[in-house]
Amino acid sequence: MKQGVFVTILLIVSLGLGYIIWYFFLPEFLREGGPLVSVLIALSIMLVAYITERIITLQKARGTSSVQSFFRKVVQLVQANDLEGALAACDKQRGSLANVLRAGVERYQQVSADPSISGEKRVAETQRAIEEANALEVPLLERNLIALSTIASIATMVGLLGTTIGMIRAFSATGSAQGGVIDATALAKGISEALVNTAGGLFNAIVGIIAYNFFVNKVDGFNYTIDEATYEVLQLVKSKEAAA
Repeated sequence: MKQGVFVTILLIVSLGLGYIIWYFFLPEFLREGGPLVSVLIALSIMLVAYITERIITLQKARGTSSVQSFFRKVVQLVQANDLEGALAACDKQRGSLANVLRAGVERYQQVSADPSISGEKRVAETQRAIEEANALEVPLLERNLIALSTIASIATMVGLLGTTIGMIRAFSATGSAQGGVIDATALAKGISEALVNTAGGLFNAIVGIIAYNFFVNKVDGFNYTIDEATYEVLQLVKSKEAAA
């Protein structure tokens, strides 16, 4: 599914569910927060969807077994000149690191079979294949991170808007008092609306920021692992070509 289609469907479904939950299932004191509460609920649903998607994607990116053990195995196979075994290990492991290493090993296997290609060009071709594969994998790892940060920012603004509207209604209740008697019910509803929206906005913002920072650190660590693994493989290829 294309990213734009996914976002559009998620937005429509979240807004629909948010309104249904606000109108039918929320306690009365939360429903008094007004229609903006349904928007905050929709943002919460979107947060859950994006967090779930990130967890699944990063789990798939790790592959089927330990990244470190897989990396060491590939290095040993390449060092032993067992390129077919290295490709088989990549196919078995799967994930982003396996895809990047497979692209490099496969390209090295292809250029090694051509005696007319110099050792320096073999290394360059291997490095180019790794860089191209890495350029395809990194966007997948970083996808939807901006969405988490954006939702956190929007939730803060929506909560602040609801707070402002609630305070306007509260002050309106005091301003329209007749004979010095304030409508306590209208005042309480205004303050309740302000506080409910404030709490909802802050909750979404806190969750969004924590999730964003958590996944950014995860992606950075994974990218570092990929860079380390590809560097080791390239150095091994260089040493093999220098000794040839």
